[in-house]
Amino acid sequence: MKNKEQSSQQFDRLTPQGFTSPEKLPEDQLEAEEWQAANRNFWESSPMLYDWNDEIKIEKGTRQFFEEIDRRFIGATMATMPWENIPYDNLIPYAEIKGNRVLEIGVGQGTHAALIAPHVADYVGIDLTEHAVEMTTKRLELNTSITNMTIKQMDAEKLEFEDNSFDFIWSWGVIHHSSNTSKIFGEMKRVLKPGGRAIVMVYHRGWWNYYLIHGLIRGIFCGKFLRYKALSSIVQAYTDGAIARYYSKKSWAEAVKNYFDVRSIEISGNDSEIVPIPNCRLKKFLLKMIPDCIKKLFLVNFCMGSFLISRMVKEQA
Repeated sequence: MKNKEQSSQQFDRLTPQGFTSPEKLPEDQLEAEEWQAANRNFWESSPMLYDWNDEIKIEKGTRQFFEEIDRRFIGATMATMPWENIPYDNLIPYAEIKGNRVLEIGVGQGTHAALIAPHVADYVGIDLTEHAVEMTTKRLELNTSITNMTIKQMDAEKLEFEDNSFDFIWSWGVIHHSSNTSKIFGEMKRVLKPGGRAIVMVYHRGWWNYYLIHGLIRGIFCGKFLRYKALSSIVQAYTDGAIARYYSKKSWAEAVKNYFDVRSIEISGNDSEIVPIPNCRLKKFLLKMIPDCIKKLFLVNFCMGSFLISRMVKEQA
């Protein structure tokens, strides 16, 4: 997630008409199509490059470019989600999914694709945008040992796969941007095999990132209520994507209960979230001074992070 002061893009803007609450679903097909078109246009024109501090001055699509993307992306979560051998091995069960057919919803710049594909029998990655498909395909082609991959442009609300096609689904910070997340839940359940697992990260509607930072600091102290009138509108104006839903633990469990057996829900986030000031020398200094254990304590244990991570299982027939 990136906000206005973090991004090279200007996110201080109005969201599509009708998106008026943090978990709002479209009221009709026309609204759904308008939201999805806005979502697609946003990510085609503003792909996530993790360039809010410094522009990446490396040719896109090169090995060095992807290495820099990974350094920024993975580095931001090291404090709160430390791993033992492979990035994200605290979440992705690499040993257990060996031999599995795996679907990733929302490939972005291909960071997770490059991590998962070498450890599974068959990797399939999809994304709503042409840009993400192109970049992830280039990334995986740089690794000639990865031959078991398929990257497709596809809407996750209309998955073009047969029933019971996958053993495992991974999605990191994606489906909350889609027009109708309920449709994605249904499609995920349909294409997962009975007993299949899914790990999904969506945005967390927490006391720190949602209510204090957006509501108190931006809304009241910075006067944004004068322009946007409602807290949910302020949040959308400073969040990536045309729309972005935010869930509490309780509301997420309620949203997916008819589709999956939820095994766990945890909160995490990027280390920068613990210092709620614009990026500057002071912020960099403070982040270096705060030990990783303290960052993890606050963002994870005290639920201050903006990531809501859920482990789910499709029940056996």
